[in-house]
Amino acid sequence: MPMIVNYLIIALTVSVSVLAWNRSDLFHKLKFNPYITLRQKEYWRLVSYGLIHADWIHLGINMFVLWSFGSLVIQYFQMVFPGKAVFYYMLLYVGGLLISSAPGFGKHKDNPYYNAVGASGAVSAVLFSSIVFDPMSRIYLFLIPIGIPAFVFGILYLAYSAYMDKQAKDNVGHDAHFWGGVFGFALTIALKPALIFHFIEQIFG
Repeated sequence: MPMIVNYLIIALTVSVSVLAWNRSDLFHKLKFNPYITLRQKEYWRLVSYGLIHADWIHLGINMFVLWSFGSLVIQYFQMVFPGKAVFYYMLLYVGGLLISSAPGFGKHKDNPYYNAVGASGAVSAVLFSSIVFDPMSRIYLFLIPIGIPAFVFGILYLAYSAYMDKQAKDNVGHDAHFWGGVFGFALTIALKPALIFHFIEQIFG
């Protein structure tokens, strides 16, 4: 059953994150460090960093968003891409990890002290794929009782991520959030270009 794929990703990510918190050697082996990745050719780090998280809050937020939107995206994929839903969903998720790590790789490949962890880029890809299918659905943010149309949330999310990435005042990978979201939207449209007309019609129709 295609739906179980999302639950397996969540279960694997939670299990590996918790295990890595108790095993520093594993955490070090999986985290994204462009300097080590390039010089030691440990290219699995471009994906494995999505299996570990900084803490429970980091893990909880990512997995909650993935649980909320991942199953929806698989359902949409089943309708639009019968028989290929699982393959395309994995392409979306793993591709989100790879694409969102690219900016950090380029900027920090000569910095041995830069590290990144978390599935935020892949989760952003899933979220933005769902926006393609249902741009007028409501997204509720913490402590805000009024739902924001998904496409409006997407615009604000990208603008905020781009702004915060330029500020570079925290340790959050805002560039990963931005490019993960862009990739999720673009890949979904690329797989079925007619979806762009559906997207526009939902907003303006």
